[in-house]
Amino acid sequence: MTHNLLKGKKGLIFGALNDQSIAWKVAEKAYEEGAEIVLTNAPFAMRLGSVDELAEKCNTIVIPADATKVEDVENLIVKTMEFFGGKFDFILHSIGMSPNVRKGITYDNLNYDYFLKTLDVSALSFHKMLQVSRKHDALNDWGSVVALSYVAAQRTLYGYNDMGDAKALLESIARSFGYIYGREKRIRINTISQSPTATTAGQGIMGFDGLVDFSNRVSPLGNADAEECANFCVTMFSDFTRKITMQNIFHDGGFSSMGMSKRAMDVYNKNLDECCEDKDNDEFKDITYKIK
Repeated sequence: MTHNLLKGKKGLIFGALNDQSIAWKVAEKAYEEGAEIVLTNAPFAMRLGSVDELAEKCNTIVIPADATKVEDVENLIVKTMEFFGGKFDFILHSIGMSPNVRKGITYDNLNYDYFLKTLDVSALSFHKMLQVSRKHDALNDWGSVVALSYVAAQRTLYGYNDMGDAKALLESIARSFGYIYGREKRIRINTISQSPTATTAGQGIMGFDGLVDFSNRVSPLGNADAEECANFCVTMFSDFTRKITMQNIFHDGGFSSMGMSKRAMDVYNKNLDECCEDKDNDEFKDITYKIK
């Protein structure tokens, strides 16, 4: 069912790689809701994905751009405005990558060149995108910019590594630029802290399957999937959210407000029972009494 939430609006979507990508789902949903869109991704990523297929489906173009290079972002914004015949209304930043994560390097032994690359790709690219857009006055008044984040910006999660630092910086940029863009153009900038989602990038994180299972058991509503995230992004692009800005909004089924759930505790108790062979052990009895 469509609601024409974005009828007459135009937007730029960073990060669609394949049909597992959240950005891919957002592009499809934005198009269904009446928007015209332009797609972009890094040239090397485009060779690995199938974004041309998405462009054909959404009746649009793909403009290659390395979001870490200001000259590429400049070219992207100018060509996007040429395609639309003027300003546009929304941007999605769905970019994240850590060489340390990809190479299995742990947080206490980071390669700092890789770390800087993580920050550049996953967070500074957001600032560059916003700075260039403001320079070219690319966004219409009351436009909306959304970047995808994760709860690891606030909490330590095993295996998420230096991406947690990058997401914290991403959210800070949204607040700082949100003030500037808001006071000048009434443009709102927010981050969405999404549940762990089975995307190509997400699956490279150490222990990802366990993280997905744990958060699903803890969240009272369960994990939000990519399509549900797309629905929320479209809502944030629409005129129904005009006074929401500089926020990090958790779209995670309630995970961020939980400590321990019954479903997670049941698994913990079961594993504890299996691990302790001597059920008459006083220490075992004391532990199980306390956690139950």
